[in-house]
Amino acid sequence: MEYDIHTILDLATLGTTLWVIFMIRFKLRASYMEDKDNFPLYYVLAPCVALAVFIHPSTSHNIINRISWALCVYLEAVSVLPQLRVMQNTKIVEPFTAHYVFALGVARFLSCAHWVLQVVDTRGRLLVALGYGLWPSMVLISEIVQTFILADFCYYYVKSVFGGQLVLRLPSGVV
Repeated sequence: MEYDIHTILDLATLGTTLWVIFMIRFKLRASYMEDKDNFPLYYVLAPCVALAVFIHPSTSHNIINRISWALCVYLEAVSVLPQLRVMQNTKIVEPFTAHYVFALGVARFLSCAHWVLQVVDTRGRLLVALGYGLWPSMVLISEIVQTFILADFCYYYVKSVFGGQLVLRLPSGVV
């Protein structure tokens, strides 16, 4: 039963992601600020691919599946960097975008806290259950990295909300 729920959730996530991509590429194209989107994607992709090739799960699955899984974990950890760079370049973040990124930050914090608590609760046995080598530690480090990347934005978001501002203004060098 659990696998059925995960499959449904994965399909729903895929569907909504494809819808968002469609909306961005075709319906909202006029709002794209190409001059502000100057983050070289290879800064994110190359290290993630290299890490995935060398540090991946040690399960009995096909090597391509293991590398793909690792690549997804590493990319997820840094996937928000290009968006944060655009927000830094514009210096102003619209409320809807700010709320979304803040919610993403809260979700990442809770996910990271869950992982840390699980490791503590199992006295480290969870890391052994994920496999051996560097992979278990890299999963945890990826969660922590993603949490800290978003923590900076969340700080300015909370500061802005408590300051009564509807539009979030980021100082230079935040991201």
